[in-house]
Amino acid sequence: MAIKSKAPFNPKSLLAKVGEGRSIGTYPKDKLIFSQGERADAVFYVQQGKVKVTVVSEQGKEAIVAILEADNFVGEGCLAGQSQRISTVVTMTDCVIARLEKAAIVRLIREEPAFSEMFIAHLLGRTIRVEADLVDQLFNSSEKRLARLLLLLANFGKEGKPEPIIAKMSQETLADMIGTTRSRVSYFMNKFRKLGFIDYNGDYEGGIAVHSSLLNAVLHEQPEVET
Repeated sequence: MAIKSKAPFNPKSLLAKVGEGRSIGTYPKDKLIFSQGERADAVFYVQQGKVKVTVVSEQGKEAIVAILEADNFVGEGCLAGQSQRISTVVTMTDCVIARLEKAAIVRLIREEPAFSEMFIAHLLGRTIRVEADLVDQLFNSSEKRLARLLLLLANFGKEGKPEPIIAKMSQETLADMIGTTRSRVSYFMNKFRKLGFIDYNGDYEGGIAVHSSLLNAVLHEQPEVET
């Protein structure tokens, strides 16, 4: 009698299940997931859609520190002893998001090696991204920072094919993410379009198409505009 092989463990399907300490919610665009200063007692997993992570200084200045899409965790700081949220997370599109209470995700990490491996890979990837963002801010011009951001949003360098179109995103949002002014973003976007690196109409209502030529330009370090 043939023995059936055990189906491979799928961490994502595990996260999609509702159970003790776990829940799944559907969130419309611009819906608050959690706010800076709230009690940190759960980790969230984005199954579908995109969210933005922002922080506000004591002076009231807001900065966008990350845009996360499907298959990303957010709020994992509670596992490292954070008692309060240090950022605010809001949906940018319609989203499906799983909420895992701290005790539930700790239990998964201990009992499911495949999930633990997935979560560690996520944390390492996030650390590498933060380090790269810091280097980008310290050493690159705002033009190169914008080019890198567009490539990241289009998933260049990640597994799978790049996204042909980035969802609508305002110049103000792009400017906030790279630490420059809206007028500079407008100037660089027009320049990129004239060079054939990107395509868009008007105020990006139809989204932004990012071409591989932009990646080639960044890698070959073509002359940049002084900022």
